[in-house]
Amino acid sequence: MSQLPSPDTPLYHHPLPALESWLRQLGAVQERSDPCLWDLHRPEWSARIELEVEELKVSWHADGRHCERHFPYGLSRADTEAAILAGP
Repeated sequence: MSQLPSPDTPLYHHPLPALESWLRQLGAVQERSDPCLWDLHRPEWSARIELEVEELKVSWHADGRHCERHFPYGLSRADTEAAILAGP
């Protein structure tokens, strides 16, 4: 498992193995067909996380609703994690 930088570190300062380790720690599962796609499930919602070139894209699904947000890699891991886990 890759060592994670401080939670206050912007995502762009995380090597890819550290980002993948972080997503696994959140409970996300990487898609076999596309390593940039991750699925995260909670009792109230599910989310698709996409590691894009310039940002992290999160699409939540809950009760038939869809919500999508884009998080620049300049945000800290802690802020991004809080936003993802807050749900739609």
